[in-house]
Amino acid sequence: MNRTTLSLIAGTVALAAVTGFATLSEPDAPGTDTAEAAAVLPVERTGLLCPAPSASDLAETTYTSFTPVTKGTGSDGSAELLAASRESTDTAADEDTEEPAGDDKNTDETDADGAADGGKADDKTADDKKTAAKPVLTPKAPGTPVTAETSGADEPALVGTAEGRFAPGWTVQQTTQVAAGNGRGLLGVTCTAPDTEFWFPGVSTAADRTDYVHLTNPDDSAAVADIELFGKDGTVTTTVGEGLTIPAHSSEPILLSTLTGEKQDDLTVHVNVRSGRVAAAVQALDDKLGGDWLAASTDPAGTLVVPGIPEDATAVRLVAFAPGDADADLKVQLASPNGLITPAGQETMHVKGGMTTALDLGDVTRGEAGSLVLTPTDGSAPVVAAVRVVRGKGDEQESAFIPATSPVGTRASVVGNGAKDATLSLTAPTATAKVKVTASAGTGGGTAASKTYTIRQGTTQNVPLPVPAGLKGTYALTVENLTATPVYAARTLTATEGGVPGFTVQTLPDDRGTVAVPEADEDLTVLQK
Repeated sequence: MNRTTLSLIAGTVALAAVTGFATLSEPDAPGTDTAEAAAVLPVERTGLLCPAPSASDLAETTYTSFTPVTKGTGSDGSAELLAASRESTDTAADEDTEEPAGDDKNTDETDADGAADGGKADDKTADDKKTAAKPVLTPKAPGTPVTAETSGADEPALVGTAEGRFAPGWTVQQTTQVAAGNGRGLLGVTCTAPDTEFWFPGVSTAADRTDYVHLTNPDDSAAVADIELFGKDGTVTTTVGEGLTIPAHSSEPILLSTLTGEKQDDLTVHVNVRSGRVAAAVQALDDKLGGDWLAASTDPAGTLVVPGIPEDATAVRLVAFAPGDADADLKVQLASPNGLITPAGQETMHVKGGMTTALDLGDVTRGEAGSLVLTPTDGSAPVVAAVRVVRGKGDEQESAFIPATSPVGTRASVVGNGAKDATLSLTAPTATAKVKVTASAGTGGGTAASKTYTIRQGTTQNVPLPVPAGLKGTYALTVENLTATPVYAARTLTATEGGVPGFTVQTLPDDRGTVAVPEADEDLTVLQK
């Protein structure tokens, strides 16, 4: 065996600061002083992708961008959201979509590739295409959210990049109101970073559902992805789910019912990217129960938390899937304001390996804040999970989805909150936690405000929100965990349209605004055979 010392410090520091994902640190052992093991630095670059919002002519969409103030950042930086292409583009057009327009107006006149002009994009010069690629939204300063609005059908997906002081914790919310028709209601989604694998339990190919998987590629080369479907009996045969190509800087919505002829109420979608990276989200539209976005579940795990089930939910349906061949046996509990309780008659859930299982929990919250906590029995396999929530009764019903999520970690933000339309749910399943919540200045003015809360072990609390003094517009909420115990969070937005209680729920996983970088005196020796 040859022992070779590799010079990795500079490369790792650069990669970590730019991406927020790189670190040479091993997971901390109990008692390890992480302050001595690694320096924590703000990331210097991050990317977010927003799916195309709606195909309805009645759609009214708002984008809200926010970066929390982060210590250790410099004074430089920028962030912008650009329209993704709706069709394959040539290399020149791909390069042009990343050119800053130097314009602070939060408007978007056309697609980045000019395809709106009757298919004559090929006749445009490179300079014309650069002019067309104006940002849809350009943040002005960390600590203050900004918004942009669009309306109508066929608005494009967005590709965003933030650098310097705008990168750490950058958050973008896409919220769409559709007054009538298939998928009417309030549809919300947090724009996400690209990745290579996604799980979506809770999709459907039933006759009254129209579900699309939106895949958005931010890179200069095409991505290739496979879409697999798993139902109550296992793998669902698909016709064109393999080797799907997503062109560079473009977005593709794939209608699930075109992948299979089977009609099933509860399915799990697995997106596996074999080449490149994409962002993925599912738009689920129901003929009777409205529509919303389903974000990806956190990675398969033995213990899962689904936070922030609305207290007035009239129906809650839990959908879970166990990847692989091993079965999972789960204990189902509700973290209520008074502690963990077990729903009567629904204490456990058996999920067969490779199959999707659903469990109806009814009005499980019964007028109180609640979060589902799924824990394994002995030797249980990891699972992914999500819930579908219905509010209202009769003809005045609306649905939304909440995936199992990862903890808040150090910090997480959510944007687009109004003075009276937002609810923040915090849950600490395993131990009591202390949490600081900061409400930013508003998009039109105001002064930030903060409150600190104690969340008792095993409980969920819908906390009274701090509201910025002199608030104008909407504001951001930043949640910081002040203790070592895991905390999970979700925000519910509500809006009533024609008597129908529209709502949407977003979870708050860690914003990955900082990264641990090894100190120079650490042993970075690599052993090579």
